[in-house]
Amino acid sequence: MDKVLYTAMSGAKQTVLAQTANSNNLANVSTPGFRADYAQFRSMPVYGAGLPTRVFAMTERSGTDFSAGSVNATGNTLDVAINGDGWIAVQAADGSEAYTRAGNMRLTTEGLLVTGGGHPVIGDGGAITLPPVNRLEIGEDGTLSVKPLGEEANELNVVDRIKLVNPPKGQLYKGEDGLMHVKGGEEVEFDANVKVVSGMLESSNVNIASALINMIDLSRQFETQIKVMREAEQNADAARELLKMA
Repeated sequence: MDKVLYTAMSGAKQTVLAQTANSNNLANVSTPGFRADYAQFRSMPVYGAGLPTRVFAMTERSGTDFSAGSVNATGNTLDVAINGDGWIAVQAADGSEAYTRAGNMRLTTEGLLVTGGGHPVIGDGGAITLPPVNRLEIGEDGTLSVKPLGEEANELNVVDRIKLVNPPKGQLYKGEDGLMHVKGGEEVEFDANVKVVSGMLESSNVNIASALINMIDLSRQFETQIKVMREAEQNADAARELLKMA
């Protein structure tokens, strides 16, 4: 009886974890550049003293969906969308280099160029800082051209360039901060083939319909596991009654 109970209990627990990952995908439907996570179940034997006669269910994040989201026009000069494959290099909270497709950028009061999540955007010489400007344009290669505040010049001056990279997808993994990182922690070189489109923004690649269906399926799986545990308890009670009669 304990075999049934343990298997159902571990299955219910891991179903809750899978539901958490699915709920996180749904919560980020409106997050620019968000990449959905996959989760999968598998059976694992319980090792210990004696033979491995017990199994338990385990949920693991099997990977990230790298498919592109839809691109929509915003008209905002600081919004950019990657045209095809590639990533924008940003500075993670620990100071390391990370990568994102979220091109909803803004300038802080100190002139620091950051993403919507507050991560500094990396340029040719580190985090990009701009002077007060009257006009700002972002080229398809990531170059930042500005007309400084107070200047009457008609031409724009190139002051920096957004670091655009395109590492192999097999080397990338999503960190707990929601940013993409390269296995081994090495920084990726600038890729001149990566292009951006200004005034556009890439949306999340989460499929709302599929995520909602998955939520229903996981809820039913959880209910089934709970039902199995209740039936195991009822069978155990019945067995105890039979032993009392013997």
